Amino acid sequence: MAQKILQAGLSAGMSAVSGMHSSKPDPVPAEYDGLKHLVPESFTPELSTRHTLRGKDGQDVPIPPIIWGAWSWGDTSTFHWSDDELPALRAAWQECLKRGMTFVDTAQVYGSGKSEEILGDLINKHSGSVPRNKIIVQTKWLPNVTDGATNVIHPVDAPLKQLRKTLERMHLDYIDCYLVHGHVHVSSIAQVAKGLAKCVEEGLTRTVGVANYSVDDMLKMKEALAEHGVPLATNQCEYSILRRMPELEGMLEACKQHRIVFQSYSSVAQGRLTGKYTKDNPPPKEYRFSKYDMEHVEPVLQVQRRLAQKYNVSVTAVALNWNILKGAVPVVGMRKESQALEDMQALGWRLTREEVAELDKLGFQGKKTKLWQQG
Repeated sequence: MAQKILQAGLSAGMSAVSGMHSSKPDPVPAEYDGLKHLVPESFTPELSTRHTLRGKDGQDVPIPPIIWGAWSWGDTSTFHWSDDELPALRAAWQECLKRGMTFVDTAQVYGSGKSEEILGDLINKHSGSVPRNKIIVQTKWLPNVTDGATNVIHPVDAPLKQLRKTLERMHLDYIDCYLVHGHVHVSSIAQVAKGLAKCVEEGLTRTVGVANYSVDDMLKMKEALAEHGVPLATNQCEYSILRRMPELEGMLEACKQHRIVFQSYSSVAQGRLTGKYTKDNPPPKEYRFSKYDMEHVEPVLQVQRRLAQKYNVSVTAVALNWNILKGAVPVVGMRKESQALEDMQALGWRLTREEVAELDKLGFQGKKTKLWQQG
């Protein structure tokens, strides 16, 4: 049921670009310098690269440069999941384990909890000799969708109550990062921060963060958590060549200044930047993030295809490499082995400044909404 509520919300404008907006994208202002966000030229993302989610009292969590997105796992409303896909997913998981790429992002609402169950099964039954502490698990609490009236009746304890249910579904003792899925809670930021701090204090999560928060609200949460001695580890927002809002509004710079890891979801715009879709073969109507007509996306894809050929990598890898070079840790959907392998081709090389600038010029500002996409 929860997944259907989420899909209904996306249809109503929770996504950055939905039916209520014009399908013609706004270009990034010509005078804007996106290269100012580039990571140092001495940095090349590798399988061994690690970033840091900051935890209380120095209990930090090192994370790889790519995060596997598990929204599709168990989700029948948007991604039309079938359990027949489980063998392919397990094969993909084995490839990820071999390469140390073991960070998975899920949410309590994904598949109405089934995504968490599938991830728990992968960890408990299909991880071989890889220990639990080498696997990074991140899930998200979506107020007023997954917990009904709990957020109203228990404004502080709602995140804790839902996290306990998550751990039961996953058959785990703890997770590594717990996010507020969006700033849609009726409780105050101070109350949510206190609840998240309780989750850390009880050892149920090692770090905490937010998703879809604006710069201002992100920093308010950071200050509220600091009162409990807990750092704000991360903020996860939609970000890709087709949605540059986090650059334009100062999110990337704020995260850098405050040592907050910026995670980018829909980093390949729900497949629009993978080369899979064209004007004659558009993505499913349910894929609502960065929902632009493919004719507007084609100029970007033409450059990506050329660069993919130059570096002998997938078209997807070019989009992800661009994302990583802007300082983001991309979340990208993974359902089968070929996807995982293509995504990991984003590592071991880097685009030049000139190539990043060429892609920048073809990018769009993207939209944001009061209900969901604040950041």
